[in-house]
Amino acid sequence: MKITVFGATGGVGHEVVRQALDAGHEVTAVVRDPARLTVPAHERLRVATVKDVTDQEAVLSVVSGRDAVVCALGAASNKQAKAAPIAGPALHAITSAMDRAGVRRLSAVSAAPVGPLADGEGLFTRAVVYPLLRRLLRDLYADLAVMEAVMHASGTQWTVIRPPMLQNKPRTGTYRRALDANVRGGRSIPRADVADALLTTLTDPTTAGHALGVAS
Repeated sequence: MKITVFGATGGVGHEVVRQALDAGHEVTAVVRDPARLTVPAHERLRVATVKDVTDQEAVLSVVSGRDAVVCALGAASNKQAKAAPIAGPALHAITSAMDRAGVRRLSAVSAAPVGPLADGEGLFTRAVVYPLLRRLLRDLYADLAVMEAVMHASGTQWTVIRPPMLQNKPRTGTYRRALDANVRGGRSIPRADVADALLTTLTDPTTAGHALGVAS
């Protein structure tokens, strides 16, 4: 496929670009600073500099002619999300540009606390972990919730990936999945496995229009 990746210089986005190239796809990596992209030059890799991913016209130029879009954008901290939300505004521009360009398939990374607690989740997680996370990172999760709402309202065939705590570990490919739910007891997952989920859902029609919980 021809895939455009937003957030290509982040931990998950970098893995998406690398894995997509390894799988034989053509990749357009959207970045603000090309120097931060550590993926080696490749004949199937195009690096596109877009300073403002909320600019629909700029976004249109990098999604036109693509088969699918992967979004790994997100604020680096709760403070950043409060000052300048990125995921929600960016997805508004991205989905609008996709509609204009006739591009349908979209996958994006959110976070487990944005979704519901898994059935049978333990009391400590219900009473302590999730309430604490949702309070400490409320602005970051609010931005992701807006992003998810934008995707729901769009005309795209979207899939939202909701991981728990991200780790810098190698891809396993054996992570657990839960459709429209979080994974019970899911505490962490490698960024590389989140990238795997973002890519594999693009060719899995059963995940279109759904959120997918993932965890090790």
